[in-house]
Amino acid sequence: MYRAAVSTLFVAVFFMIATPCAADELDQIRKAGEISFSMSGQYPPFNFVNENNELAGFDVELCSEIARRIGVKPAPLTTAWDGIIAGLLAAKYDLICGSMAITEERLKAIDFSDPYYRSGAQLFVPKKSEVDSAQQLNGKKVGVTLGTTFEEWVRTNLPGVDVRTYKGVPDMILEVANGRIDGFITDRIVGAMAIDEKNAPIKLAGPLLYEEKMGIALAKDNPGLRSAINEALASMQNDGSYHDISMKWLKIDAR
Repeated sequence: MYRAAVSTLFVAVFFMIATPCAADELDQIRKAGEISFSMSGQYPPFNFVNENNELAGFDVELCSEIARRIGVKPAPLTTAWDGIIAGLLAAKYDLICGSMAITEERLKAIDFSDPYYRSGAQLFVPKKSEVDSAQQLNGKKVGVTLGTTFEEWVRTNLPGVDVRTYKGVPDMILEVANGRIDGFITDRIVGAMAIDEKNAPIKLAGPLLYEEKMGIALAKDNPGLRSAINEALASMQNDGSYHDISMKWLKIDAR
C-alpha cells in the first residue's frame, strides 16, 4: 500500500511538472496576441537598424509576415549574437529570426523551422588585396562575427589565422577600410550586397567556403508552433510573397 501511494504520488507530481512544459508555445503566443523574435540587428540586408531607428531587412519583413499569417502581431528585437541562443532557452523571446544556420550542434539544444533561405560562407578582402583564397590567410588578421558558424569554421580550419571578433559586418567593413584586418568571412549575400549598394571597399576572394541553410529557431518540444511557422512559410513561397520580399532585400530569390 505504501509503495502504491508513493507511485501514485510520483505520477501526480510528474504530470504537474510535465504538463506546463508539454504545452505548446503556439497557444500562449495566440493568447498573448504577438510573437517576439530576436536578431543581432547587425547583419544588413537581412536585419539592421534603419535611419528611423527601426529594425528592417529581409529577416524582419519575412518573419513579420509569418507572424501575421499565424494571426498575431510581430515583435522584433535585438540581442548580441553570442548570447542569442541562451536568450531563447531562457524564454526571453519566442523565436530567433536572424539568419541562423541550421547545424547539428545547435539542434542538440534548439529546434528549427524548415530552411527559409540558402547561402554560404565567403571570404572578403580589400579591393587591392592579392589574397584570392582562404589558403593564403596564414598569419593574417581575419574578422568574424562573434558566436557565428563563420567563427567556428575559421578556428577549426584555419589554425594559422589571427582571428578578430566583431559584433557584425558593418564593423568588419570599417576595419578592412582602415587596414586593421586583412579580410573577413561572412555570408556571401551580405558581403555582395554591401559592395553593390554601399560601394564597400571589399571584393570576394575565392569560391564559397561552404553552403549553409538558414532556419527560424525555436525552443524544443513545440510541434504546433513549428508546424504553424512552416505552413506560413510554405504559403508565402506558393503565393509569390516570399519571392517579392527576397527580391526587395536581396535582389535574388534565396530559396
